[in-house]
Amino acid sequence: MRYVGLDVHYRSSTYCVLEENGREVQCETIRGHWPKLLERLRTVAGPWTICFEASCGYGYLYRELSRLASRVVVAHPGQLRLIFRAKRKNDRVDARKLAKLLYLDEVPQAYVPSEEVQSWRELIEHRRRIMDRQTTCKNAIRRLLRSDGKIAAKGLWTKKGLAWLRQEEMPTAAARLKRDLLLDELAEAKRRVRTVTKARDEIGERHPTVLLLRTIPGVGIRTAETIAAYMDNAKRFLRSAQVGAYFGLVPCQDASAGVNRLGHSTRQGPATARQYLVEAAWQGGYRSPTIRAYFERIQHGRPERRKIALGATAHYLLRCMHAMLVRGQPWHEAA
Repeated sequence: MRYVGLDVHYRSSTYCVLEENGREVQCETIRGHWPKLLERLRTVAGPWTICFEASCGYGYLYRELSRLASRVVVAHPGQLRLIFRAKRKNDRVDARKLAKLLYLDEVPQAYVPSEEVQSWRELIEHRRRIMDRQTTCKNAIRRLLRSDGKIAAKGLWTKKGLAWLRQEEMPTAAARLKRDLLLDELAEAKRRVRTVTKARDEIGERHPTVLLLRTIPGVGIRTAETIAAYMDNAKRFLRSAQVGAYFGLVPCQDASAGVNRLGHSTRQGPATARQYLVEAAWQGGYRSPTIRAYFERIQHGRPERRKIALGATAHYLLRCMHAMLVRGQPWHEAA
């Protein structure tokens, strides 16, 4: 068995090949796109296993390399930074280090979802970006009105409010042009949101995981499908603490000599999922006595602990979701 370390980029990639005894036999840089790299790797003699770092497009490389290699390992980039911290760093050095880690079986692996799940995640993130652009347009329109001393009509984003905004007299031609462009951009963003939302509803309304998670009070279809897409296979997490760390809801920790310091949440993993979980925790506090009791227990009746309690409740909901998916049971209120 040979061990191949691959430092991959879109326009040039470097691979290093080690023999069974760990001796380097080949190290080469390929100038060109990934099809040229794959064509070159087909010439590597004997059975071999390969390791590369997760980056943009890693799903395509994983699928293509799986047809060539006996085993493909995708390294976690966040954990590799600690291993690869050195004064000298270039593509050849990185490829050699990946090959050595693979040879020693010490690669911190990243989870690779299926192509269907990866596309689902990309659709979720695409809708979030469109929603962010829609919010940016609304804020720009409000700034434009305030700069001219105008008071927006009640329900500005309804049909009646938008009609008032189009007919409102602006002081200069530049202001009228900016208003018209922002309104056109806002209308286009809304149209795109409806299109993406329809496509996501077709997936979420028939997905069994989404239907199970929606039994939790305060969890809507957007939250349920986001957690379902990013958690994917719930049994790959051995403990609920691993789920919280994956979604970045656990606190930073600095413990030494009996002193344990906890800070803000690590905020690693998908930010979209954390945003939806916090919203679900807030809504669940109004709809579920169990969630509200957990929130109040963390808050201790102190208003300054509201954000801490909200983050802890979001983490609690995530652990509940993991347990529900592992056991296949719907939500039930605690006694």
